[in-house]
Amino acid sequence: MTFTLRFATASILAMTASAAAAQDAIFSQPVEDRNEALTEQIEEDFERDTTFGNEGRQLGFDGSVALRASAASGNTDNADIGVGANFGYFDGTNGYELGLSYQYGEEEGETVEESLLYDLEYTRDFTPRFYGFAKLQGSIDEFSSFENDTFLGFGAGYRVVNTATTQWSLQAGPGYRVAELSDAVDRDFEEAALSVTSNYYTEVANGISLTNDTDIIASESDTVVYNDLGLNVAMNNALALRTSVQTEYHTEPARGMDDTDNTYGVSLVYSFN
Repeated sequence: MTFTLRFATASILAMTASAAAAQDAIFSQPVEDRNEALTEQIEEDFERDTTFGNEGRQLGFDGSVALRASAASGNTDNADIGVGANFGYFDGTNGYELGLSYQYGEEEGETVEESLLYDLEYTRDFTPRFYGFAKLQGSIDEFSSFENDTFLGFGAGYRVVNTATTQWSLQAGPGYRVAELSDAVDRDFEEAALSVTSNYYTEVANGISLTNDTDIIASESDTVVYNDLGLNVAMNNALALRTSVQTEYHTEPARGMDDTDNTYGVSLVYSFN
């Protein structure tokens, strides 16, 4: 997260593809549409900022919103909804960021997925490279072994690379983690934790950028690693296409659960200032 959870957060933000139909106009055969929905279980990732701390931010509000929805009926009934949003405000000294990502899935009338990721962060620059932060981030997912996982912390960050085409930022700090696990696992915990984050952005070509965000929250009972690797293609000043691979890894998953989850997504993001 920062996702960092920053959706990006997000977070958060996905699209589905469909195949086309064929028609024989010479013999006036009826048109037959064949729609093959390759609907992947895409966790909405937060829209990814290309600035860290308050570097390069404009005064006032900014943000982005993405929505995905698909449904099928007949022999198979299912529905998927995903919403991702990222909002920010900068007053010239203090920066605020809120990222939200919600995912819902239903099959044959039964809910099979429902999760919320959130990230609220305050940032204040001290020098062009050094900044401080405080953040609240977490996840709610009743279909995961970690049904509720929340971290509150603060710390400092440093921009290792800060050029017109490449930015790399590292930040770390202490905090407190509260986790509520599924009913099948009787080991909820509240304990001190450490947060480490790496945000990387580079412009590969004009309008094409590569990003990789890594968030680590370590505590005695479990260490969770979130990684979001994405390729972004700007279509105009407001719209961008993003393909991504999100990975969530727990060192101490519940018994019978995998320690790693990978999510592959395609997102169309609308940004506003």
